[in-house]
Order: sequence, then C-alpha cells, then structure tokens
Amino acid sequence: MKFNSFGFALLFAFLVHTAHAGTDSNAEFCYLPTKSNVAYNDVLAFQQSSPAEVISYGEGDNQFAELWLPNNLASSQKAPLVAFVHGGCWSNAYDIEHSQALSTALSKMGYAVWSIEYNRAGDEGGGWPGSLDDISLALDYIPELQDYAIDLRKIALVGHSAGGHLALLAGANRKASLRGVIGLAAIVDIVKYSEGTNSCQTLVAPFMGGSSTENTASYAAANPINAPLHSNSVLIHGDKDSIVPISQAQNTDLKLLTVPGAGHFDMIHPETNTFQVLLKELATIFK
Repeated sequence: MKFNSFGFALLFAFLVHTAHAGTDSNAEFCYLPTKSNVAYNDVLAFQQSSPAEVISYGEGDNQFAELWLPNNLASSQKAPLVAFVHGGCWSNAYDIEHSQALSTALSKMGYAVWSIEYNRAGDEGGGWPGSLDDISLALDYIPELQDYAIDLRKIALVGHSAGGHLALLAGANRKASLRGVIGLAAIVDIVKYSEGTNSCQTLVAPFMGGSSTENTASYAAANPINAPLHSNSVLIHGDKDSIVPISQAQNTDLKLLTVPGAGHFDMIHPETNTFQVLLKELATIFK
C-alpha cells in the first residue's frame, strides 16, 4: 500500500486528531506533515518534552525505560501503551535521546509510551543476544505499570531500524500480550543486511560478534525473516531510505506500508507523512 498524496496525509492528521487510538479523549495536538526525508539532526532539533518517569527494569545502568503519559485523559480513562525500541545500528554510540521526539508526539496524541533503553554493542551485556534479552526484560516489566492510567489490554510494540529488528524478534514470543508489532524502517533480514557496506551495515558484525559465515547459527537465530513473527506484524518503510533499503521490507510476506519520498529518519519525526501512517496503524491496532 502506498501513501502518495500530501492531502491524504493531511486527512490522516485530521482523522487521528478527532478519533485517535479508539479512545474517548481528544488529542492535544495535530502534527501536520510538512517535512520529508529529514536528517538525524532534524529529529534531535524537534521540540521535546520530558517523560513522566524513568524506571529501571533491571540492575544495569542501561536497563531503564522512559515512561511517557498523556496529560489529557479524563480521570476514568486509560491510555493504550506503545512500547518503543529505539534504533542506532545496535551501537552504544546512539542512545534513547533521539527517540524522544516520537515519544513526545505520541504522548501528546493520547498514548502512553514505554520507551526502552538497553545495552547495545560496546556495552557490557550488549550485542547478540544480550540486547534482545534486555528488550524482553523490559517487556516483562510492563505489568508493574498497572497503577498508572494505562490500559494493559492494549499494548503495541514498535521499533525503529535496528530497534525494529529487535522488536520483531521480541514480539514473536509475545503473541498473546501484544495487539501488534510495527517495524519502522526495520532490519528484517540481518544476514542480507550484513553484506552491505554503509555505516550501519558495517556494525552488524560487532553486534553479532562476527560475520554471518563465522556465526551461522547465531545469525539464523537473530534473523526475523526466519522467525514465526507476531501475526499482526506491520512494516512501515520509506522509498528514499539510504540506511535500511526498502528491499529489506519488500522481501517478506509481512504487511508493508510504503511511504513515498520518506527517508530513514522520517520514521521518528512527528512532522512527516510517515508519522501520520504510524498513527493510523496504531489506531487500527487498538480499535
């Protein structure tokens, strides 16, 4: 499915603004899709708010999550929860900070967000399979959020880029507890991806502890394309993505929403067509 009309994206914004997430509350903001093919620095420059709390789900320094809560809910309402896994080529050079624009926007649109930090390559306990183990541990913690205004019957798992790779794998083992899994510019075939030469592709081997020929079994276990994924797994990908080529999403049987003109970081910038596609998909998952 392709979204190739700016006006159609504006219609998404209106529909989500008036009936987002299937809740009874009204969104505080309606982000208009005025940008495309944005850069990483554009995401960092987006005006961000702060999480309601930062909660440790494990004992390690990087085993924490930012809990973002909407402030526009009536006292009787509970918000759907988006568990989010940030990307960054699985490397500890990129932390949770660049995901805060998306978390800010989702919370203003009426969602609770459980944004997960985790050990990455270069961290003790990071790499494969430690990074995935951290994501699983963070998801295991979610029932402890029962005292917040969160509807724990409505949970979606979303990941961007390398975080999308981890989210798809983590969601495969949680079919009963998740309404769906969304991969934003996700790395779906890690073996194929490791054969590339861009700056992110060259970081597959450090994450995996070697090449695909050296660690065949590990790569097979770490490859979403081989896994029995959540039945409601969806990929959203831009056709201008130079970091994770759209072929990663096209060579699967998963539902694919292609966003024309979108680059890699459009996926996490609230003022893009891609954000409207994400909002519509979340509303569908939670209806």
